[in-house]
Amino acid sequence: MLILLPPSEGKTPAVRGSAVDWPSLSFPELNACRAKVLDALGTVSAHEDALALLGVGASLKDDVDRNTRLHAEPAAPAHRIYSGVLYDALGYKTLTAAQRRKADASVLVVSALWGVIRFGDSVPAYRLSMGTALPDVGRLASFWKPQLTGALAGAVEGQLLVDCRSSTYAAAWAPPAAQTVAVNVLTEVNGVRKVVSHFAKHTRGELARHLLVRRGKVPATPSELLKATREVWAAELVEGSARKPHALNIVLPG
Repeated sequence: MLILLPPSEGKTPAVRGSAVDWPSLSFPELNACRAKVLDALGTVSAHEDALALLGVGASLKDDVDRNTRLHAEPAAPAHRIYSGVLYDALGYKTLTAAQRRKADASVLVVSALWGVIRFGDSVPAYRLSMGTALPDVGRLASFWKPQLTGALAGAVEGQLLVDCRSSTYAAAWAPPAAQTVAVNVLTEVNGVRKVVSHFAKHTRGELARHLLVRRGKVPATPSELLKATREVWAAELVEGSARKPHALNIVLPG
């Protein structure tokens, strides 16, 4: 089983340590593309209109300034750099040593800058969204899609993929539909269902944690994932097709 996560918008910068060690990153075949995106991001972030070009507000100026120094910025494991609602709910710090090893092996974070990394990969904090277009790179989702398809083919073979990504990051890579389950979070009030956003992030983080800490057999099929999910939540499985992944709908009370 592999759990696919989006990065967090907010990140916690490392305060000390070495810069990113490129050869140590998972999927090193992506390093040339990573370097291209990093250099383009540095150029844009040094521009006088950097905030507008990156689609962020003035409160994030320090984050954008950091983008110009990413080759030298201290790096830390991804599970420490990424913060926010989903990652707080996952709670990596409170996992046991065995559960952390499982998380490091099972979690893939799809990133606008790095393409895809594992939890144990050390990277610096950065500010970049998958919906951004960069000079000489173009729209990042389009740039990364063929790269990730090739790089991840071997890693995902035979694995159940629990897709907790947002739509922005799902656009960067379409995993094999037959073995993928996209996680949706809904609320239901008086029989009426609505898609939620904030609680979706929180619940996806909780689901990821549940799958990492629960005892017993690791889910290997969509139906086994549904059974594991129902240990905590009301949920249903919508069967996919040859081109459309399965959908796991977690239904929260309104």
